[in-house]
Amino acid sequence: MNYFLKINKTFLTYLLIILIVIPIFGINFFISFLGNILLLLFLIPLLLVILIFIGFNTYKSKINTCNSCGAISLGFSETCMNCGANLENISNYNQFDIKPSESTIEVKAEEVK
Repeated sequence: MNYFLKINKTFLTYLLIILIVIPIFGINFFISFLGNILLLLFLIPLLLVILIFIGFNTYKSKINTCNSCGAISLGFSETCMNCGANLENISNYNQFDIKPSESTIEVKAEEVK
């Protein structure tokens, strides 16, 4: 019997805690407690994904492309860092909003002799 107590000491400790706490708080307490923990385990990652998505869209909306040289800036400055052109006249022109088929350059092949 002494050997059994040494091996299963943690099991017996948890069993005694459960047998003491269940009559005091009831089984509904444990069911709701476990349900809330599982709910948090699912909702916290979902909340983090939503926050990352909102942050990415906010960052994406601040990106400006210079019409003169094509340099990309974050929209905090009024002039282009590369060529000095005025960036205030850009009307929400972002290279990320353009479809790839609209910005493809046609190349014609020529035979070299």
